[in-house]
Amino acid sequence: MGERFINIEFPFQDDRKGKYLALNDVSEKAVKSDLMHLLLTNKDERLYLPNFGANLRKYLFEQNDEEVRTGIKQEIQTAVTNFIPNLQIDELILTGGEEGQLRNEHHTLVKIDYTVTQGTFRRSDSVQIEL
Repeated sequence: MGERFINIEFPFQDDRKGKYLALNDVSEKAVKSDLMHLLLTNKDERLYLPNFGANLRKYLFEQNDEEVRTGIKQEIQTAVTNFIPNLQIDELILTGGEEGQLRNEHHTLVKIDYTVTQGTFRRSDSVQIEL
C-alpha cells in the first residue's frame, strides 16, 4: 500500500523525497496546518472556494483598538466554524503592541488554543500569528 498524505505542511517547504511540497501524514500536524492555511488566506483567494479564509489582512492598516480586535475574533470564529467544524476554539487571545510583547504598538498577536473534538484523536494545541 502506498503512502497516505492528508494535506500540505505549513509553512510551505520543499519535500525531501522529491515531491513538489512537503505533505502531512499525521493527523495532528494536518489540523494545525489546516488552521494556519485558513487564517492566512483571504476570501476569494482560493479557487472554487471563494468564502474560504479568515480575511485577516483587511485589518492590517486599521487602528489597533478593541473594535478591530473584536472584528478579528469574529472573523476567526466564523471561519473555523464554517471550514474546520471538528476544531473547538478554547481560548482566543488578541494582544496589542502596547502590552509590550511585540515589536511595536502597531502589531497584534493572535493566540488560539484549540481542541480537536472529532475523528481518530482528541488533542489540544495552540497557534500564534502576528498581524
